[in-house]
Amino acid sequence: MDDRQLAEELRLTIGGLVRTVRAADTMPPGESAVLGYLDRGGPLTTAEIAQQRGVTHQSAAKTVKDLLARNLVRAEAHPGDGRKLLLHLTQAGRDRLTEERRRRADWLGAAIGTVLDADERRTLEAALLLLSRLSTHLHGK
Repeated sequence: MDDRQLAEELRLTIGGLVRTVRAADTMPPGESAVLGYLDRGGPLTTAEIAQQRGVTHQSAAKTVKDLLARNLVRAEAHPGDGRKLLLHLTQAGRDRLTEERRRRADWLGAAIGTVLDADERRTLEAALLLLSRLSTHLHGK
């Protein structure tokens, strides 16, 4: 298999795995994505969230409105531009995100324990380092 074929198989396999694991989620993907961005990157504006998610501002604003209504995020005036709101993850949002992540990890961990033998598990561990290196390179870091 050449590098291009390997890349395509990797993309398809990881994409399929991500979609399958998301089946364990109990909240819409857009909401968990926004909570994840705020958890990893700190406060963001709705426009920044839209850009990171690759969605329209209106789509991001609807998701943010739903999260605000459920007290999973809070908004405050942007210190550099009073016309904008800076969104923060609340403790309730952090707890909800932690629960989603735990559910995913439990579900995937159970599958790993059921499907993979000890040698395959070690191979998977080694592959994680390679995938991390690829991700770092692709992000330009």
